[in-house]
Amino acid sequence: MHDSGELLVLLVVRLALAGMPGAAATLFAARRGVRQVPILLAIALAASGGVAMLAFWAYYADPAAGRAFGWLALLGSLLLAGWSLRGGRIDRTLLRALAAPLALWALGSAFVLFLGFAHGGSDAALATAGSRFSRQLPTDNDIPRFFAEWFFDHGHEGRLPLYPGGWLASDRPPLQVGYVLSQRTFGWRGAVGLDYQVLGVVLQQSWIVGLWALLSAARLGRLTRGLATVAVLVSGVAILNGFYIWPKLLPAAFLLAAAALVLTPLWSPLRRDPRAAALLGVLFALAMLAHGSSIFAIAPLALVAALRGLPSGRWIGIGLIAASVLIVPWAAFQRYADPPANRLPKWMLAGVARIDDRSTGETIVDSYDRAGFGGALHNKAENFATMAGGAPAWRFGERAVDRAGEGDLGGAVASLRQIGFFYLLPSLGLLLLGPLAMAVGWRRAGRRPREWRLALLCFGTVALGCLLWGLILFGNPPSRTVIHVGSLALPILAICGCVTGLRAVAPRFAVYWVGAASLLSLALYVPALDPPPDSSWSPTALLLAAVALAGFTLLALRAPGASAAPNRLAP
Repeated sequence: MHDSGELLVLLVVRLALAGMPGAAATLFAARRGVRQVPILLAIALAASGGVAMLAFWAYYADPAAGRAFGWLALLGSLLLAGWSLRGGRIDRTLLRALAAPLALWALGSAFVLFLGFAHGGSDAALATAGSRFSRQLPTDNDIPRFFAEWFFDHGHEGRLPLYPGGWLASDRPPLQVGYVLSQRTFGWRGAVGLDYQVLGVVLQQSWIVGLWALLSAARLGRLTRGLATVAVLVSGVAILNGFYIWPKLLPAAFLLAAAALVLTPLWSPLRRDPRAAALLGVLFALAMLAHGSSIFAIAPLALVAALRGLPSGRWIGIGLIAASVLIVPWAAFQRYADPPANRLPKWMLAGVARIDDRSTGETIVDSYDRAGFGGALHNKAENFATMAGGAPAWRFGERAVDRAGEGDLGGAVASLRQIGFFYLLPSLGLLLLGPLAMAVGWRRAGRRPREWRLALLCFGTVALGCLLWGLILFGNPPSRTVIHVGSLALPILAICGCVTGLRAVAPRFAVYWVGAASLLSLALYVPALDPPPDSSWSPTALLLAAVALAGFTLLALRAPGASAAPNRLAP
């Protein structure tokens, strides 16, 4: 059992190491004249992910080169940050505005980490993470750690191992592996798994930086921005997927930063700036290198961007080239170093979970041939019913009511968590009042046009993403559209839309309603239903989680917004 003090030290170390490259890049860009906070936050995330991918390839080339790169990245980031701050050439107001999302990221990570270990279990961190907020989940949270350990010791030498269950290194995108490798040299205790768990929590909570970029770029008021950020933090999406560290929440950070560029007033000037094309291409590529389901957010974002103002062919070409620089090496690794790398595409696109020798195309054709037109149509209908909840969600709801009536509150909570884990629309809970209020109170749209506009763009992006998601996934039971097989950027955008939409038509009521929804979510996720053996509640961990949440809430509601400087990358 590890005490809360050790967890706090680990958290500070992992936050500092993970944040340094992005912070250095942000300060450098600010010194070079970039003044827009959302753009600077997008640069921070792009730089952070880019360094992680470089660490992956350095270790793959040779472990000694990887370790040298780790030190180079750290020392280089420190020197670049120091040089950028030298002389006071960066406006202090801008620095304060940039410090807010950094502090929110740290506080949000602390909240999830200490809430997760509030009932002990840090001595078996990954096992605890698999059961803390859900019934026992598979060991997907351990896969990046397993392959990071291999590359740290062996690089490209020798035959790549299989993870138990037959998973290839090429079956899962490598970004989280790269992040682990970038820190692996610095005080890491790989056998324990706690360092990996803490780093994983830090990485998953980077959605906070991306969402802050989006809300700041939309120029929302402090209260609306704070309510939306807090509502996401205390949702099941952030708590469960932030503590059970399969790399599915990490890509949401890059996707939300991309949304900040295309769903807000920034898009009009940025679609004419080739540097913005490169930045957007890098963000999309990093999202794909974190998890392939990111395509269900990338495609609608690209479509909405085109509808809001189609960039030039040259601009699009620059974005594609920037994305290809990151994507092509990984695609080559999948094809030549560790083929066939098609287990997940066959699973999701053809509904075949078992491993066989068929190609992806053959498997898709065979599956649709067997299903026939009627079967395929039924599968697609089931996909959309799954997003809406349908009969399974009703059954979980009835079970929750029955168990609550029998006095089994733990069983009721477990059933409600299952609804939030699997079904997109019901997972929004009380926040579903947002779009309903917009439909009824549309005449009030002119009172808060920024909130109204962002809510509509969020809902439009989510609707397009769900349409593609439902049509592309095969739709049989192994490949239905439950939340965790899609992009987690979609439920985050949905929460954002619900909060901003409610604020647009009923601003005062929205404060109380979102507050009630957040408290209900906390009541749902604080209890430990399957605590580790011989464990007990830690008052210190609970206190630290409460302090972190209180600090997060106060800062989110009071932090300064984006700079009022012109929308540009540089003068």
